Formats: sequence, structure tokens, C-alpha cells
Amino acid sequence: MVEKTIELTGASANGIEDAVNLAISRAAVTIQGIRRVHITDVIADVENNRITLWRVGMKLSFGIQDRIHE
Repeated sequence: MVEKTIELTGASANGIEDAVNLAISRAAVTIQGIRRVHITDVIADVENNRITLWRVGMKLSFGIQDRIHE
């Protein structure tokens, strides 16, 4: 099996998990067979001493499918 890994950044005002899920959901529109996500970075934007946005860097891996052309 061969896997490809790409880097994504998800963002959400609702939390880290939501930022990851949004990025995966968006990527799944065009990528099939997502196998794993490796969180590489977590950053919080702060305004008036409160977190306003979570940004999560991640590496997303998916299997490369063999296709036979007819």
C-alpha cells in the first residue's frame, strides 16, 4: 500500500476538535480513503484576553488507489 500525506490547517471558533473535524470534512469532498490525521500545531487567536479562534495544523494521510484503465 502507498499513502499520500498532505498538510492542512483547520480553523474554528468552537474548539480544537471542531477545527480538525471541519478540515477533514472539507478534504473528504475531494479525497477518498482518509486514514489518519497527525496534529502538528495548535494556535489560538486572542482578542480582549479571550480565545476567539483555534487554528490546528495537521498532516492528513490517505491511501493511493490503483486504477486500471480500460
